[in-house]
Amino acid sequence: MYENILQAYKSHRNPVQAEPMARYMKERFPFLGLTRPERNAIQADFIKKTRRQTNINWDFVQQCWAQPEREYQYLALDYLVALVSRLQSRDLERLETLIRAKSWWDTVDIIAVRLVGEIGRGFPTAVQQTALDWAQSEDIWRIRSAILFQLKYKQATNTDLLARIILNNRGSSEFFVAKAIGWALREYSKTNPVWVRTFIAAHSLPALSVREGSKYL
Repeated sequence: MYENILQAYKSHRNPVQAEPMARYMKERFPFLGLTRPERNAIQADFIKKTRRQTNINWDFVQQCWAQPEREYQYLALDYLVALVSRLQSRDLERLETLIRAKSWWDTVDIIAVRLVGEIGRGFPTAVQQTALDWAQSEDIWRIRSAILFQLKYKQATNTDLLARIILNNRGSSEFFVAKAIGWALREYSKTNPVWVRTFIAAHSLPALSVREGSKYL
């Protein structure tokens, strides 16, 4: 099952499409040249079977992460999203490893929002402590993950935690951190605009964060 899907990806590679895809990602990764619709078609049966599994095959995830072409990492994330209800608090360490390896926004944001965020619903204490630890690290991708993991929480957002994480990193000069702060505030403003407006007014934040966070205010 696992070798078959890896081989199917490889057999559908498209060098013509791969070149502009790599350029879009700043040449950080080589690509097979598979678009999202093409990947969906190739993996449809695989994902269907995956949803019936009771355990996560982390060896398969690591095998995908070890491949040079970026689509394999997307495959691993689609696999984990299909099994998101099986994730446990103990899997945070594994997800942190994925965040820190081959890091870029395209994989980190999915891990933070779709995976860490979902674990946080079932194991809030464990994820909140992990997020605080990440927020105090020097790794911009762990910091970004800490900022974004509550992105889809709406009314369930822990605003004290969000504020603490943002304020801990408001002095960062990193684009991806400032952008994440703005994104988190913008998304939460759809639920609680008063809190976001008050927070922005009360604190000195990067201009990018303020601009992004104020879009819907």
